[in-house]
Amino acid sequence: MLLEKAKAAEENPLRMADLPAPTPGTGEIRVHVSVCGVCRTDLHIVEGELPLPKLPVVLGHQIVGAVDAAGPGVTLFKAGDRVGVPWVYSTCGVCAYCRKGAENLCERGQFTGYHVDGGYAEAMVVREPFAYHLPAGFSDLDAAPLLCAGIVGYRALKLSQVKPGERLAMYGFGASAHVVMQVARYWGCEIFVFTRTEAHRQMAWELGAAWVGGAEERPPAQSDAAVIFAPAGRLVLDALRVLRKGGTVAIADITMSPIPEINYDQLLYHERIVRSVANSTREDARELLRLAAEIPIRTEVQEFPLAEANHALQALKHSRVRGAAVLRIA
Repeated sequence: MLLEKAKAAEENPLRMADLPAPTPGTGEIRVHVSVCGVCRTDLHIVEGELPLPKLPVVLGHQIVGAVDAAGPGVTLFKAGDRVGVPWVYSTCGVCAYCRKGAENLCERGQFTGYHVDGGYAEAMVVREPFAYHLPAGFSDLDAAPLLCAGIVGYRALKLSQVKPGERLAMYGFGASAHVVMQVARYWGCEIFVFTRTEAHRQMAWELGAAWVGGAEERPPAQSDAAVIFAPAGRLVLDALRVLRKGGTVAIADITMSPIPEINYDQLLYHERIVRSVANSTREDARELLRLAAEIPIRTEVQEFPLAEANHALQALKHSRVRGAAVLRIA
C-alpha cells in the first residue's frame, strides 16, 4: 500500500501497487512480512503532519515476518527466523548522541516506513542490528503492537520516572497505553486512566485501572507521574493539575497540537517536569521484549487485510480501534 501524496485519511491516500522485491545488501536481511501494526505515527505521516523525506513511500514500522534472504556478512539471523522490525531503522553510531548512548536522538537516524519503505507490503529489508528475535509465546498478530506501541510506550514510562508502587496517570488509551499499563501494573503501580471513548474505558477497567474518567475530571488522589498518549496539547495542563510536587509528565507522541499557556505558579512550580519522548533505543526494545515474555503482556488487536489499510487508518483516527490495529499482509 503506497503513499504518493499526503491527504486526509478519509480520502484514502494509500493505493495498492506492485513494486519490485527489495534485495538485501551487505549486513541486511529481507523480511517476508506476515503482519504489520498500524500506528498513530502512520496517520501523522499520511496526513502530512510530519515532513515527508521520501515519496512515494510504503508505511509501516511494527513489522513481524520471517527472514527469506540475507546479504553478505549477516550473522545474527538465518532463513526462516521470525523477526520484528520497529520504528528505528538505523542510527549512525558516531554522532555525539550515539556516542553517549542516546541513539534515539541520532543526528542521522532513519525510521522505518518514513525514510525507507516499511511493512505495509509483502517484503522489506533492514540492517540486522535493528531487527529483533521475538518471544515465542506471541502470535504474529499479538507481537506486532510490541514493536512501537510497546517499545516507545515503555520508554515513555521510564522517562516519567514512576517508581514501583507509585500512582501513574495515563491520558488516552489506545495501542500503546494498553501495553504500558500492563508493565506498570507488573511494577505494582496504581493506575488512573483518562479517556473519552467508552470502549477504551471498559478496557482500562478490565486491565486493572483503579479509576477511569475524562481528562477534565478530578481523580480521587494526585499522581506521582503521568504519561500522555494522545496528541492533544491541552492534556498537558490536565496532567499537571493532578500531578504531585516533583512529578513528571512524559509526552509519548511524535507530534502534538499546541500546548496552551501554562500557569507557572499553579501548575509548573514545585519542580514539576514536562518532557517529550523521542523514538527509542535498541536497549529499550530488548528490555520491553524481555518484559513482554516475563509478565506476560497480552495485547488486544483488531485485524484488517492489507487492502483495507486506509480503513484501518480511519478507524484509528476516529478512536474506533480497541487495542491495536494490525494489517494481515500474507
